[in-house]
Amino acid sequence: MQSRPPQIALIASGTCVVAVVALIAGSFEFGPHAQHMTAHILTMNVAAPMLSAIVLARCRMPARGVSLLWFSTVVQIAVLWTWHAPIAQELIFHAPGGMGAVHIALLVAAIAFWVSLFSLPASSRWQAIPALLLTGKLVCLLAALLVFAPRTLYGASAHAAPSLDDQHLAGLLMLVACPLSYLVAAVFLTVYLIGAAEPSGAAAPIQRAS
Repeated sequence: MQSRPPQIALIASGTCVVAVVALIAGSFEFGPHAQHMTAHILTMNVAAPMLSAIVLARCRMPARGVSLLWFSTVVQIAVLWTWHAPIAQELIFHAPGGMGAVHIALLVAAIAFWVSLFSLPASSRWQAIPALLLTGKLVCLLAALLVFAPRTLYGASAHAAPSLDDQHLAGLLMLVACPLSYLVAAVFLTVYLIGAAEPSGAAAPIQRAS
């Protein structure tokens, strides 16, 4: 059976996100949008990696194809951008159970992404790195729109009037915390792949010498 990349990458990425969110939370007062963004971050970048690590540790899942990784990557990005569109946010804030549906959709999409990423066959594991970097980059783009928007993009929530500062803080949380998890996982995976390639490269000179 093929060895899997260490699931410590998932745990490390989630831990880094928790630390960053806790640091920002201690410095700012969160409005409704920042609170919901915190819930999104904890769902996609902490709960999903942790649950994926548990699934991968307890279940002997067969290696998956590259097409499944890129499909889950596109789905995760599409779900994230769709739920953060102004019209979708308007429905979420005013529909009963809307926020719960969002969290469930984000959690399922994120778990599918992480599981498919770490279930790649050994010959295709390098493709996890561009998938992680692409996801992190598009998350950064969405966060930048929230941070640098000159006006509020979303209407009033059920609890408060729209606030530009609240929107900027929500974007700042996403800008710092979300890409960090994908970057940390990419770094751990890169180190793993380099380490896995070294023994086979070092064995050849030894055999020739013998």
